Amino acid sequence: MAQNTTQEFLEMEQIRDGVIVLENRSLRAILMVSSLNLALKSTEEQKAIINQFQSFLNSLDFTCQIIVQSRKVNLTGYIDMIREWERNQENDLLRHQTESYRKFIKKFTKEESILTKRFFVIVPYNFFETPGVKLTEEAFKRLKKQLTQRMEFVALGLRRCGLQAAPLTSSELIELFWVLHHPKKAETGYYPEFPDELIN
Repeated sequence: MAQNTTQEFLEMEQIRDGVIVLENRSLRAILMVSSLNLALKSTEEQKAIINQFQSFLNSLDFTCQIIVQSRKVNLTGYIDMIREWERNQENDLLRHQTESYRKFIKKFTKEESILTKRFFVIVPYNFFETPGVKLTEEAFKRLKKQLTQRMEFVALGLRRCGLQAAPLTSSELIELFWVLHHPKKAETGYYPEFPDELIN
């Protein structure tokens, strides 16, 4: 019995120019958004931020999805960098201290989970064509322009709330989906190198 691949369950047709093209020809872009700690703000600032965010949501004439991703920090690269410093250290005392620090970090991350939160907003542009009809380059450019205008509108609304937003590139989108579908592998080791043909 043949095993199904992950791609068979995804509704994506392709990722190109930082845009996700779905099978129904709808487009999606993803903005990575900064965070702020409301608890550190004064009562007046909290009310102002909440009111501004409410105004932003009310100004939208299209739907958006907000995703909060919490995942374990991958320190593989950092530990390897410390190991390289340790290897190149000429002073015996500093080499010993670097080794102790590396072992401490490795042990600590095994015993404790260091989590990071990332925030995303998915901006849609729905465009339905006859199934099976290929999206032409001209149509894609036109639709991407409309999607970009929506992304700029969302980024501006979030900026008024004190948040920064930046669109993900094609390679960042591929990495995001890889992490979502391989959460355990993403916690240790290095991410795989994705073929150039996947990154348009």
